[in-house]
Amino acid sequence: MTDIQFIESKFGYLGKELVREIFAISDIKKFDSGTTLMREGQYIKVIPIVISGLIKVTTQVEDKELLLYYIKPEQSCIMSFSSCLKNEQSKVFAITEEETKILLMPSEKIAGWVTEYPVINKLFYQQYDLRYSELIETINHLLYHKLDTRVFDYLREKVRITGKNPIKITHKEIAAELGTAREVVSRIVKKLEKLSKLKQHHDSIEIF
Repeated sequence: MTDIQFIESKFGYLGKELVREIFAISDIKKFDSGTTLMREGQYIKVIPIVISGLIKVTTQVEDKELLLYYIKPEQSCIMSFSSCLKNEQSKVFAITEEETKILLMPSEKIAGWVTEYPVINKLFYQQYDLRYSELIETINHLLYHKLDTRVFDYLREKVRITGKNPIKITHKEIAAELGTAREVVSRIVKKLEKLSKLKQHHDSIEIF
């Protein structure tokens, strides 16, 4: 399937005219794993739609990096869209988790498309709805689940999103994304391993 066939098949509800216009003036680029695509304080020049791969979106709170959400294939970044329409600086960081192919829509075209092709709002309403649902789930985890449950659920979700098991990840990375200390994560992972829920390898963790 070509890139334009992918866009047409996944976003057909936008209509052929808009899809063709988006494709005609947007860039499609591949980025290596670990590439920083956006930093806090930058002005948004492009709005991404992920074709393949995975992007992690985080925010900085004091000296801690907190995970907000992942952008998977067929998804876009609602924070970028919001900053673009308001002409505000980015409040988040975005980094590729693996090799990622992205369609990059020029931000200066978005406002015009919203007026000329109101159907494009559906794309971003879907992203708002998705992120709101994820936020509610995160709040429920914080209120009702112990940290060991959150760590295990986080690792299972990471396996589901990436399709990889074992997953290459450090205790420091887990701690950063869950807003806790590395020592706490190390203790929990060791406990989960004793319960036969996972196995630690040299540079990865395998979930059972």
